[in-house]
Amino acid sequence: MIEAQATARGIRTSAQKAGLVCALIRGKDVNQALATLQFTPKTIARELAKVLRSAVANAQQKDGFSGDVERLYVAACFANQGTSMKRVRPAPMGRAFRVTKRTAHLTVRVAEHPLKIARVAGETGAAAGATKKTTARKAAAAQA
Repeated sequence: MIEAQATARGIRTSAQKAGLVCALIRGKDVNQALATLQFTPKTIARELAKVLRSAVANAQQKDGFSGDVERLYVAACFANQGTSMKRVRPAPMGRAFRVTKRTAHLTVRVAEHPLKIARVAGETGAAAGATKKTTARKAAAAQA
């Protein structure tokens, strides 16, 4: 299973604001995540889309990648707090207020869905009986 990640450091937003957008795409397929980011009105969504595209490109460069981008999904997406720029703002009566301009480190990790293994037609008797019973129970529950 291929897994790749990309990180953007020092992005000019707070980690809390970036985390809200990260939660929107976590666990989604890559194409669905990019579409979500495209129509998200937050400005951090554009930066996050760049990082997601970079993670997909990193996955394509790995040995053993199947070549199918459709099988990639966002395994992890989070924003850590970066360095804070401290600035001074004038205040009344000769005082000064401190302004903290926060930054964030965005990390996106993409992974490949595992291949689904098809069932073999000739199952053993015990396993086949168990699946028939559970299928019969599910059908009865659906009718009720």
